[in-house]
Amino acid sequence: MTNGTTRTWFITGASTGFGREWTEAALERGDRVVATARRPESIADYPERFGDAALALALDVTDREAVFAAVQEARGRFGRIDVVVNNAGYGQFGMVEELTERELREQLETNFFGAVWVTQAVLPVLREQGRGHLLQVTSEGGVRAFPGIGAYHASKWALEGLSESLWQEVEPLGVRVTNVEPGPYATHWLSRGSRRSAAIAAYDGVRAAAPGFEAGDPRATRAAILEIVDAAEPPHRVLLGRSFDEIAAIYDERLATWRRWQPLALRAFGEGSGD
Repeated sequence: MTNGTTRTWFITGASTGFGREWTEAALERGDRVVATARRPESIADYPERFGDAALALALDVTDREAVFAAVQEARGRFGRIDVVVNNAGYGQFGMVEELTERELREQLETNFFGAVWVTQAVLPVLREQGRGHLLQVTSEGGVRAFPGIGAYHASKWALEGLSESLWQEVEPLGVRVTNVEPGPYATHWLSRGSRRSAAIAAYDGVRAAAPGFEAGDPRATRAAILEIVDAAEPPHRVLLGRSFDEIAAIYDERLATWRRWQPLALRAFGEGSGD
Protein backbone atom coordinates (compact mmCIF):
# COMPACT_ATOMS: atom_id res chain seq x y z
CA MET A 1 0.00 0.00 0.00
CA THR A 2 1.41 3.40 -0.94
CA ASN A 3 -0.06 6.90 -0.69
CA GLY A 4 -3.14 5.43 0.94
CA THR A 5 -3.98 3.27 -2.09
CA THR A 6 -4.80 -0.38 -1.50
CA ARG A 7 -3.93 -2.53 -4.49
CA THR A 8 -5.39 -5.86 -5.51
CA TRP A 9 -2.86 -8.46 -6.71
CA PHE A 10 -3.44 -11.63 -8.75
CA ILE A 11 -0.50 -14.00 -8.22
CA THR A 12 0.02 -17.42 -9.81
CA GLY A 13 2.28 -20.03 -8.23
CA ALA A 14 1.62 -18.46 -4.82
CA SER A 15 2.31 -21.54 -2.70
CA THR A 16 6.12 -21.49 -2.56
CA GLY A 17 9.20 -19.54 -3.55
CA PHE A 18 8.82 -16.06 -4.97
CA GLY A 19 5.05 -16.46 -5.17
CA ARG A 20 4.76 -16.98 -1.42
CA GLU A 21 7.24 -14.23 -0.59
CA TRP A 22 5.46 -11.65 -2.73
CA THR A 23 1.98 -12.73 -1.63
CA GLU A 24 2.94 -12.28 2.00
CA ALA A 25 4.71 -8.97 1.30
CA ALA A 26 1.60 -7.52 -0.36
CA LEU A 27 -0.77 -8.77 2.33
CA GLU A 28 1.44 -7.66 5.20
CA ARG A 29 1.48 -4.08 3.95
CA GLY A 30 -2.31 -4.00 3.65
CA ASP A 31 -2.93 -4.88 0.01
CA ARG A 32 -5.38 -7.53 -1.15
CA VAL A 33 -4.22 -10.68 -2.94
CA VAL A 34 -5.82 -13.36 -5.05
CA ALA A 35 -3.36 -16.21 -4.49
CA THR A 36 -3.53 -19.15 -6.88
CA ALA A 37 -1.83 -22.53 -6.98
CA ARG A 38 -2.50 -26.01 -8.33
CA ARG A 39 -2.99 -27.47 -4.84
CA PRO A 40 -5.54 -25.52 -2.77
CA GLU A 41 -4.21 -26.86 0.52
CA SER A 42 -0.86 -25.18 -0.15
CA ILE A 43 -2.42 -21.70 -0.04
CA ALA A 44 -5.25 -22.27 2.47
CA ASP A 45 -3.30 -20.42 5.18
CA TYR A 46 -3.64 -17.03 3.47
CA PRO A 47 -7.35 -16.45 4.28
CA GLU A 48 -6.76 -17.93 7.73
CA ARG A 49 -3.99 -15.41 8.46
CA PHE A 50 -5.19 -12.35 6.53
CA GLY A 51 -8.97 -12.74 6.48
CA ASP A 52 -10.99 -11.11 3.72
CA ALA A 53 -7.88 -9.47 2.22
CA ALA A 54 -6.85 -12.84 0.78
CA LEU A 55 -8.66 -15.03 -1.71
CA ALA A 56 -7.10 -18.45 -2.32
CA LEU A 57 -8.05 -20.15 -5.58
CA ALA A 58 -7.04 -23.54 -6.95
CA LEU A 59 -5.76 -22.96 -10.47
CA ASP A 60 -3.89 -24.89 -13.14
CA VAL A 61 -2.63 -22.16 -15.48
CA THR A 62 -2.55 -24.59 -18.41
CA ASP A 63 -6.38 -24.69 -18.27
CA ARG A 64 -7.35 -21.57 -20.23
CA GLU A 65 -11.04 -21.67 -19.28
CA ALA A 66 -10.15 -22.06 -15.60
CA VAL A 67 -7.79 -19.08 -15.83
CA PHE A 68 -10.52 -16.84 -17.25
CA ALA A 69 -12.96 -18.05 -14.59
CA ALA A 70 -10.45 -17.33 -11.81
CA VAL A 71 -9.88 -13.80 -13.05
CA GLN A 72 -13.62 -13.15 -13.12
CA GLU A 73 -13.97 -14.56 -9.60
CA ALA A 74 -11.15 -12.28 -8.45
CA ARG A 75 -12.79 -9.26 -9.99
CA GLY A 76 -16.15 -10.22 -8.54
CA ARG A 77 -14.62 -10.43 -5.08
CA PHE A 78 -12.51 -7.28 -5.09
CA GLY A 79 -13.93 -5.18 -7.93
CA ARG A 80 -10.59 -4.59 -9.64
CA ILE A 81 -7.15 -6.06 -10.30
CA ASP A 82 -4.12 -3.78 -10.12
CA VAL A 83 -1.05 -6.03 -10.14
CA VAL A 84 -0.74 -9.37 -11.95
CA VAL A 85 2.23 -11.64 -11.23
CA ASN A 86 2.79 -14.46 -13.73
CA ASN A 87 4.96 -16.60 -11.50
CA ALA A 88 3.72 -20.19 -11.98
CA GLY A 89 6.28 -22.46 -13.56
CA TYR A 90 8.95 -25.13 -13.16
CA GLY A 91 12.24 -26.18 -14.72
CA GLN A 92 12.71 -29.12 -17.06
CA PHE A 93 16.29 -30.36 -16.84
CA GLY A 94 17.66 -32.25 -19.82
CA MET A 95 19.98 -31.80 -22.77
CA VAL A 96 18.14 -30.91 -25.96
CA GLU A 97 18.65 -34.42 -27.34
CA GLU A 98 17.29 -35.93 -24.12
CA LEU A 99 13.98 -34.06 -24.12
CA THR A 100 10.87 -35.99 -25.03
CA GLU A 101 8.12 -34.31 -26.97
CA ARG A 102 5.85 -34.52 -23.94
CA GLU A 103 8.45 -32.96 -21.63
CA LEU A 104 9.04 -30.05 -23.98
CA ARG A 105 5.36 -29.42 -24.63
CA GLU A 106 4.47 -29.56 -20.92
CA GLN A 107 7.27 -27.11 -20.14
CA LEU A 108 5.91 -24.64 -22.67
CA GLU A 109 2.30 -25.26 -21.64
CA THR A 110 3.02 -24.18 -18.07
CA ASN A 111 5.76 -21.56 -18.30
CA PHE A 112 4.73 -19.89 -21.55
CA PHE A 113 1.14 -20.66 -22.46
CA GLY A 114 0.02 -20.47 -18.82
CA ALA A 115 1.39 -16.93 -18.63
CA VAL A 116 -0.27 -16.08 -21.95
CA TRP A 117 -3.67 -17.28 -20.73
CA VAL A 118 -3.39 -15.21 -17.55
CA THR A 119 -2.29 -12.18 -19.57
CA GLN A 120 -5.19 -12.52 -21.98
CA ALA A 121 -7.66 -13.01 -19.14
CA VAL A 122 -6.62 -9.92 -17.17
CA LEU A 123 -6.09 -7.48 -20.03
CA PRO A 124 -9.81 -6.68 -20.55
CA VAL A 125 -10.02 -5.82 -16.84
CA LEU A 126 -6.88 -3.68 -16.89
CA ARG A 127 -7.89 -1.91 -20.11
CA GLU A 128 -11.32 -1.07 -18.72
CA GLN A 129 -9.68 0.36 -15.60
CA GLY A 130 -7.20 2.30 -17.71
CA ARG A 131 -4.35 1.10 -15.50
CA GLY A 132 -2.61 -1.97 -14.14
CA HIS A 133 0.78 -3.65 -13.98
CA LEU A 134 1.80 -7.07 -15.30
CA LEU A 135 4.90 -8.67 -13.80
CA GLN A 136 6.15 -11.49 -16.03
CA VAL A 137 8.57 -13.65 -14.03
CA THR A 138 10.95 -14.81 -16.75
CA SER A 139 14.20 -15.20 -14.73
CA GLU A 140 17.72 -14.50 -15.92
CA GLY A 141 17.02 -17.65 -17.94
CA GLY A 142 15.01 -15.45 -20.27
CA VAL A 143 18.06 -13.45 -21.37
CA ARG A 144 20.88 -16.02 -21.14
CA ALA A 145 21.17 -19.81 -21.34
CA PHE A 146 23.03 -22.74 -19.80
CA PRO A 147 23.48 -26.29 -21.11
CA GLY A 148 21.05 -28.87 -19.81
CA ILE A 149 18.03 -26.63 -19.41
CA GLY A 150 17.13 -25.65 -22.95
CA ALA A 151 13.41 -26.35 -22.55
CA TYR A 152 13.21 -23.97 -19.61
CA HIS A 153 15.12 -21.30 -21.51
CA ALA A 154 12.87 -21.76 -24.54
CA SER A 155 9.80 -21.09 -22.39
CA LYS A 156 11.31 -18.02 -20.73
CA TRP A 157 12.79 -16.51 -23.90
CA ALA A 158 9.39 -16.94 -25.53
CA LEU A 159 7.73 -15.05 -22.67
CA GLU A 160 10.34 -12.30 -22.90
CA GLY A 161 9.66 -11.81 -26.60
CA LEU A 162 5.90 -11.89 -26.19
CA SER A 163 6.11 -9.37 -23.36
CA GLU A 164 8.28 -6.98 -25.37
CA SER A 165 5.54 -6.84 -27.99
CA LEU A 166 2.93 -6.65 -25.25
CA TRP A 167 4.22 -3.53 -23.55
CA GLN A 168 4.26 -1.69 -26.89
CA GLU A 169 0.62 -2.68 -27.37
CA VAL A 170 -0.79 -1.91 -23.92
CA GLU A 171 1.22 0.96 -22.46
CA PRO A 172 -0.76 3.48 -24.57
CA LEU A 173 -3.82 2.06 -22.78
CA GLY A 174 -2.35 2.67 -19.31
CA VAL A 175 -1.09 -0.87 -18.62
CA ARG A 176 2.54 -1.40 -17.58
CA VAL A 177 4.58 -4.57 -18.19
CA THR A 178 7.77 -5.60 -16.40
CA ASN A 179 9.85 -8.70 -17.09
CA VAL A 180 11.25 -9.74 -13.70
CA GLU A 181 14.50 -11.67 -14.22
CA PRO A 182 15.77 -13.28 -10.98
CA GLY A 183 19.06 -15.11 -10.83
CA PRO A 184 19.60 -18.12 -8.53
CA TYR A 185 17.70 -18.00 -5.24
CA ALA A 186 17.19 -20.49 -2.42
CA THR A 187 13.56 -21.17 -3.32
CA HIS A 188 13.78 -25.01 -3.40
CA TRP A 189 13.32 -24.70 -7.17
CA LEU A 190 15.84 -27.45 -7.86
CA SER A 191 14.35 -29.91 -5.38
CA ARG A 192 10.62 -29.20 -5.70
CA GLY A 193 10.16 -27.06 -8.79
CA SER A 194 11.99 -29.08 -11.42
CA ARG A 195 11.78 -32.27 -13.45
CA ARG A 196 14.51 -34.30 -15.15
CA SER A 197 14.74 -36.10 -18.46
CA ALA A 198 16.28 -39.53 -18.86
CA ALA A 199 20.03 -39.02 -19.23
CA ILE A 200 22.18 -39.93 -22.23
CA ALA A 201 25.64 -40.94 -21.01
CA ALA A 202 27.44 -39.04 -23.79
CA TYR A 203 26.53 -35.79 -22.01
CA ASP A 204 27.83 -36.80 -18.57
CA GLY A 205 30.95 -34.70 -19.05
CA VAL A 206 28.92 -31.63 -19.94
CA ARG A 207 26.81 -32.13 -16.82
CA ALA A 208 29.88 -32.55 -14.64
CA ALA A 209 31.39 -29.31 -15.97
CA ALA A 210 28.32 -27.23 -15.13
CA PRO A 211 29.30 -24.28 -12.93
CA GLY A 212 28.03 -23.88 -9.39
CA PHE A 213 26.23 -20.78 -8.20
CA GLU A 214 25.52 -18.76 -5.09
CA ALA A 215 21.81 -18.59 -4.21
CA GLY A 216 20.28 -15.39 -2.92
CA ASP A 217 17.77 -15.00 -0.09
CA PRO A 218 14.25 -14.94 -1.58
CA ARG A 219 12.97 -12.84 1.34
CA ALA A 220 15.25 -10.04 0.16
CA THR A 221 13.15 -9.76 -3.02
CA ARG A 222 10.06 -8.65 -1.08
CA ALA A 223 11.05 -5.00 -0.77
CA ALA A 224 12.40 -5.02 -4.33
CA ILE A 225 9.14 -6.25 -5.87
CA LEU A 226 7.11 -3.70 -3.89
CA GLU A 227 9.43 -0.93 -5.09
CA ILE A 228 8.92 -2.01 -8.70
CA VAL A 229 5.14 -2.03 -8.28
CA ASP A 230 5.17 1.37 -6.56
CA ALA A 231 7.43 3.04 -9.13
CA ALA A 232 5.88 5.85 -11.15
CA GLU A 233 7.86 4.64 -14.18
CA PRO A 234 8.49 0.90 -13.66
CA PRO A 235 11.18 -0.76 -15.78
CA HIS A 236 10.43 -3.00 -18.74
CA ARG A 237 13.09 -5.38 -17.47
CA VAL A 238 14.75 -5.75 -14.08
CA LEU A 239 17.31 -8.27 -12.86
CA LEU A 240 17.15 -9.53 -9.29
CA GLY A 241 20.38 -10.77 -7.76
CA ARG A 242 23.99 -10.68 -8.94
CA SER A 243 23.60 -11.60 -12.60
CA PHE A 244 24.31 -8.24 -14.23
CA ASP A 245 28.06 -8.49 -14.88
CA GLU A 246 27.86 -11.93 -16.47
CA ILE A 247 24.85 -10.98 -18.59
CA ALA A 248 26.49 -7.71 -19.67
CA ALA A 249 29.52 -9.66 -20.87
CA ILE A 250 27.29 -11.97 -22.90
CA TYR A 251 25.60 -9.03 -24.58
CA ASP A 252 28.94 -7.30 -25.23
CA GLU A 253 30.08 -10.46 -27.02
CA ARG A 254 26.89 -10.56 -29.08
CA LEU A 255 27.33 -6.94 -30.15
CA ALA A 256 30.96 -7.60 -31.07
CA THR A 257 29.96 -10.60 -33.19
CA TRP A 258 27.23 -8.67 -34.97
CA ARG A 259 29.64 -5.80 -35.70
CA ARG A 260 32.30 -8.18 -36.98
CA TRP A 261 29.83 -9.75 -39.39
CA GLN A 262 28.05 -6.55 -40.35
CA PRO A 263 29.76 -6.30 -43.78
CA LEU A 264 28.32 -9.72 -44.63
CA ALA A 265 24.92 -8.64 -43.32
CA LEU A 266 24.91 -5.62 -45.64
CA ARG A 267 26.05 -7.71 -48.59
CA ALA A 268 23.16 -10.05 -47.87
CA PHE A 269 20.85 -7.02 -48.11
CA GLY A 270 22.33 -6.04 -51.47
CA GLU A 271 24.58 -3.14 -50.46
CA GLY A 272 27.81 -3.03 -52.38
CA SER A 273 26.89 -6.05 -54.47
CA GLY A 274 26.43 -4.04 -57.66
CA ASP A 275 22.81 -5.24 -58.02
